[in-house]
Order: sequence, then C-alpha cells, then structure tokens
Amino acid sequence: MHMNVTKLANLLGLGLFLAVTTVACKSTQYGKTPLPNSGGNTSGTGSKTDISPGAAFKSEDGAARGTTDLAHPFADPNLRKDWPRDAEMFKADTIHFDYDSSVVKAADKSKVSTVADYLKSNPLDAIEIDGHADERGTEEYNRSLGERRALAIRDQLIALGIEGTRVDTVSFGKDRPVDTGHDEAAHRKNRRGEFLLEVHPK
Repeated sequence: MHMNVTKLANLLGLGLFLAVTTVACKSTQYGKTPLPNSGGNTSGTGSKTDISPGAAFKSEDGAARGTTDLAHPFADPNLRKDWPRDAEMFKADTIHFDYDSSVVKAADKSKVSTVADYLKSNPLDAIEIDGHADERGTEEYNRSLGERRALAIRDQLIALGIEGTRVDTVSFGKDRPVDTGHDEAAHRKNRRGEFLLEVHPK
C-alpha cells in the first residue's frame, strides 16, 4: 500500500513537471508572428528581423530593397490625402503656358528643376500639381486642358528623376482664376500649373 502511494506521488510529480515545462515552452512563442516566406519559424533563434514601420527589406546580399508601405506611402495617393499642403513653398515657381498649350516652356524648366531638387533632398515629401486654364472655352475642355498641363509638368519631374508615385495631379480648369479680369494679361496669369508641397507628417 505504501509503495502504491509513493508511486502515485511520483507520477503526480512527473505530470506536474511536464505541465509546467509545456507552459514555459509555449510562453516563449507569445506575440510572435511568422514573417512572410519564413516557413513558419517562430523559434526566436537567429538574428532579429526589423518589421517596424520604415524598416528596409533586405535581399540575400544584404542590400536594402525599398521600404514598407507605412514609411513610403507613394503607391497610393489616398494614403496622403490628409497631409498638410504648403501652397507658398513653390509659389514663385508657378509654370505658365501659352494659349491652348500644355507644353512646358524652356524658360520655365528651371522652376521644375527647383522642385525636383527639393524632392530629392526630402524623400518623404510629395508634390501636388494643380492645372489651370483661362476663362475661354467650355468647362469640360478647360478641365481637360488643365489636366494635360499638370501631367506635362509631372512628366518633367519624372525626367529629372522623381518617382511618378510622388507626384499627384489635379485639374481645376477655369474654376480658380488668380486674376478675374477678362483681358489677355489676366488670361496669361490663369494659364498655369501650381505646385503644392505635400508635407509628410513626421
């Protein structure tokens, strides 16, 4: 009888030991999420992988291969629709167009370069280009013309090395004149493309 009690106690002790060991092992896995293509390895062994916002993904050779969407929100303009807009930063660099034209004139290309240089030095910021037209023509036609003007400026920025995903375009047609006059002087001012800096909320 004494031996049976001892044996039972030993079995209970062994069972308790195994239960504690199992719980301890499981606790080391808490909060870990398998990384893509990791094969489900959540052992926690090996080097730590940085998956925080802004972390650069690395290839097998160790070179950075871009950033996460949270740090580099340029693929989807909706991710920055609420970013602050600075309309004053490049006000002096407004591009003006000839009548019924969407060609960026040679005299204005240095203004585009100014914007491109800024974006290269500030890689988290983006730019919005607003295209405008003068009062002549239908609303539909001028909206289309404003779009072509904004896209022409965008193409110039891309040619200077700015990623197209960092450049948003909007056309207001003839709806937002800077000069409400009806003469050629007013028309010249209104045929324009304006830059609005999209400031990353750092």
